[in-house]
Amino acid sequence: MGALYLGHGSGTLAFASAAASVRGMTRLLSLLLALLALTLTPTTPARAADDISAASRSVVRVVTVAMVDGEVVGFGHGSGIAISPTRIVTNAHVVESAVQYPGNVALGVVPSEGKKSFAGKLIAIDTARDLALIEITEGRLPAAAVYTGPLDSGADVVALGYPGNVDLATARSANDYITPRTPTRSEGNMSNMQAVDGVAMLIHTAKISRGNSGGPLVDQCGRIVGINTAITRADDGDSPFAFAIAGRELTRFLTDADQQYGSIGTPCLSLAEADARDRAAIDAEARATAEANAAKEAAAKLDRDLKQARAEEEALASRENRIALAGVLFVIGALAGGAGLLFYNQKNLRNAKIAGGAGAVLMLGAAVLFVTRPDAHAEIDKEAAAVPAADAPKLAEGSFLCTIRPDRSRITVSATTDVPVTIGKGGCVNGRTQYTRGADDRWQRILVPNEEATVTVASIDSTGRDYRVERYLLDAETMTKARETRAAITLKSCTANPDELAGLAAQQDAIRSALPASPNERLVYRCQPASGAAAKPAAAP
Repeated sequence: MGALYLGHGSGTLAFASAAASVRGMTRLLSLLLALLALTLTPTTPARAADDISAASRSVVRVVTVAMVDGEVVGFGHGSGIAISPTRIVTNAHVVESAVQYPGNVALGVVPSEGKKSFAGKLIAIDTARDLALIEITEGRLPAAAVYTGPLDSGADVVALGYPGNVDLATARSANDYITPRTPTRSEGNMSNMQAVDGVAMLIHTAKISRGNSGGPLVDQCGRIVGINTAITRADDGDSPFAFAIAGRELTRFLTDADQQYGSIGTPCLSLAEADARDRAAIDAEARATAEANAAKEAAAKLDRDLKQARAEEEALASRENRIALAGVLFVIGALAGGAGLLFYNQKNLRNAKIAGGAGAVLMLGAAVLFVTRPDAHAEIDKEAAAVPAADAPKLAEGSFLCTIRPDRSRITVSATTDVPVTIGKGGCVNGRTQYTRGADDRWQRILVPNEEATVTVASIDSTGRDYRVERYLLDAETMTKARETRAAITLKSCTANPDELAGLAAQQDAIRSALPASPNERLVYRCQPASGAAAKPAAAP
């Protein structure tokens, strides 16, 4: 294997001693100075919903322009990736000229889409790790996340950036270097991790060349796993390998620079895998619910049978007691009647009437008791045994704390901290955001921000227990259309007005119809009533 070489991202800068050899390029290269404020014709981005396309929109070209005595004497470029909306990570060797000649070298940042390029300012550099941090003072970029979980040998990886050999084949003028365009992707596999001069490096097989320096190496979910920095020479037919600064070195550099960044440690799943896991989790919950309901029904049936048995026992005992009492009264009445007859024979009419009347009353009572004796078979209260009819779905009200369900989620770039949700009357969430009921009886709201290139579909079921967030990482064209659709409805708060609700629902449907078939990310939360709060059913909106 040939020797490792670094510096494949930045072209060699020539200064005063080489000025004569580059004067002929002055007019051409001077165009690069216009990148600081030039409005350009954007390229048409590839409309794709895959995670690599989403990550590509965070990739930039980093341009350095050297001036001596008012003349352009050098030009270099590499790649970088946005770690926040205004901060870009690249290689130190891509911007080393800006450190050596701060008054003579300008930095430019060319995004992958849009109409403008931006001036950049170097704010942190670590030559040992070969990393640098650039800030742009205008414009905002979609930020990528760093993957902090384990990366197995053989894992699929993708290199994103602006290789110089592609530029040589396609560029027709200096303007092409400052025109936003989609970065080149190259797929490969992670071989292993090795230390090079004390810095952890990922060795991979994705093909890169000069110009890829500072660009990201990402996994299949578009999370940064490394920053490309070097390749091996391929002498005598040797296969080339590429080197990327490991993600752990990147996070240490960002921490040292006091730079916040997004990080994800969950494994990368395809949407099909996530859907399969979600269905499996739903099926398992359905089985558990069915088993719990069956057990509850069995317990209820046993309770009903016990109540029926007790009722029948009580009915039989009451019947027998009633018959026995009727018998006793009949016997006593017969004896009283006999005494009355005896008194009558003795000419004691008064006692005869008393005894005979008492006997007649007692025998009549005995007859009534016998005739009205209860049935031996008793029925329990049918109303108590009946299952109440299900009401129409109503959105629960209350304060909830929602916790991520990794087994049902596809997590690519978002944090997974707990989410507090307060549901008010009529689908008013958190006191300010109006949700509308969809055809699936879930309540939803589609959020289209002004700055972030992401459309979020948030929804919650009628019980308030299942909260979902689906994120679509979109290209500029699709985001523009979504913002135009959103602008048609000016609703900024909750409402109970039927016309406003109908307009909001129609707007939501229009935005959803313009979204890709599947999201880049799906977060599923399980919500429980917050401490000290209890959910209660709301009136139908």
